[in-house]
Amino acid sequence: MADDRTTRMKLVLVEDNETLREALREGLDDSGTVSVVAEAESGERAVERCLDEPPDAVLMDVQLAGEMNGIQAAVAIRREYPRLPVVFYSIQDEDAYYRDFRRSGILSHYAYVRKSNFLLPEMIIPLLQDAISGRSFIDPEIVSRVEEVRHKDEQSPIALLEPIEQDVARMLSQGLTNEQIAGRLGFRDKRTVSRINGAIYTAWGLVETATDEKVARTRAAIIYQREQLIIWDSEGVLKVANRKGEWVPLTDES
Repeated sequence: MADDRTTRMKLVLVEDNETLREALREGLDDSGTVSVVAEAESGERAVERCLDEPPDAVLMDVQLAGEMNGIQAAVAIRREYPRLPVVFYSIQDEDAYYRDFRRSGILSHYAYVRKSNFLLPEMIIPLLQDAISGRSFIDPEIVSRVEEVRHKDEQSPIALLEPIEQDVARMLSQGLTNEQIAGRLGFRDKRTVSRINGAIYTAWGLVETATDEKVARTRAAIIYQREQLIIWDSEGVLKVANRKGEWVPLTDES
């Protein structure tokens, strides 16, 4: 009798927790639908496995051992094999992962779910089959967090600065003097820092509201540390933009 494994979905399983990886492999192999043809504990190893012999699909944790996370690994794999089906799962709730996913440009042949909701083979296999068929699925919770990160990035004051301005703003927020900043960045003239400070204040709308250099410097430091544009009204009330673009008083929840 022919081995029915030859007709199963060929899967690369990427998980850095050995106990969980073994449990997933056994459950998927026992399903009669999936054959785990390779395993990896890191994003780098996952790329190697998939490029050596591309599978039908990849099941991958987002947080992995090594330097490369699951999203980054998928991007590297799909660079060589466009739209290779991938199902991501994760219990981590960190902005960096959602930011990587948003920037990855992954549009189809994938699913992204919460590990706590989708861990049994009977729940994973339909996601893999849908991904192979070209469909996509994201947990509503993840959609919400991706949008939250997108909004945060669009409102980021750092994005309004050029690279050297970002360096100066970071050091300014750490309390360094112009002389210290000039020394660290190798400027011959400390007045260069003053000119860059002026560009930062202009980009962040501080030149009209700040009464002097010390006030502008303090407010710029606050903006950098909060990673959020802030305006100060005539009464000194701090305001930030809400999702509708309206300036509202800054609160602990803002």
